[in-house]
Amino acid sequence: METIGSPMLWGAFAAFVVVALLVDLVLMRHGGPHKVTFKEAAWWSVGWIALAFVFNAALWWYVSRESGAEVGNRIGLEFLTGYLVEKSLAVDNIFVFLMLFTYFAVPEEQRQRVLVIGILGAIVLRSVLIFAGALLLAKFHWILYVFGAFLVFTGIKMLMAAGKSPDLEQNPVLKWMRSHLRLTDDYHDSKLSIMRDGKRWFTPLFAVIALIGVTDVIFAVDSIPAIFAITADPFIVLTSNVFAVLGLRAMFFLLQGMADRFHLLPYGLAAVLVFIGAKMLLIDVYKIPILVSLLGVAAIIGTSIAASLMLPPKPEPGAKA
Repeated sequence: METIGSPMLWGAFAAFVVVALLVDLVLMRHGGPHKVTFKEAAWWSVGWIALAFVFNAALWWYVSRESGAEVGNRIGLEFLTGYLVEKSLAVDNIFVFLMLFTYFAVPEEQRQRVLVIGILGAIVLRSVLIFAGALLLAKFHWILYVFGAFLVFTGIKMLMAAGKSPDLEQNPVLKWMRSHLRLTDDYHDSKLSIMRDGKRWFTPLFAVIALIGVTDVIFAVDSIPAIFAITADPFIVLTSNVFAVLGLRAMFFLLQGMADRFHLLPYGLAAVLVFIGAKMLLIDVYKIPILVSLLGVAAIIGTSIAASLMLPPKPEPGAKA
């Protein structure tokens, strides 16, 4: 398993993530649970993106100094492409989070806590899956074809489902919780469970966190193979993933009021998965250059966003014009 990640780089990155999370938790929770404003979320989003670019520049400089400009340029492009892919796919997480918050009527002041737990879970889960995937790829090259076929299948499935609202009532996890757990109808501040008549009852907040945990698993299975099409280096895969996830909470509050305006974005995300999957399937026939991959993903996402803004969504059947 080849990697540029020396013990010093791994240690520095781990320390950075811990410090970044602590700063995020302290500053964004300053004053207690509260509704995050658009301006606050915008500044945090810009800050997380800027940090990712600073890290990319520092990584490029370090690798260029240690291994030469050619290797440094390649690593820099790999990180940037992986970050763009993961950041784009993270938008789909946000749409699902918004759907869950709306369905369960999660109070605005409790949404931060749910997102924090979801992000921490996503970082831990992705770290485990990335190292497992890297070990498998190091031993079995043919797994790239499995990943590629899976991404193409997932992209086509996402394309067919785009524009359709999922029915949470039929969600198997929610149905299981309702049949096996005692769930309250109302919230009890930030409590996940309460005691009532000597029995343990779980609040809607617990159900939301459980469903977000399942969402983390589903999206990790989708997004991690996508970045392995860019690079097999676990250090690049993990760092680009983590940087994309770290800004997820701020991005949620930034986009929650504008989700309907990006109604064509799911089609773009589906196209990205198909494109990356095809890149994997063709890897032994023709290796698509990293720069082409970067420009291709950027063009797909940019086009879907521009088209969403230029073509307003069709009104719901029965809705007033």
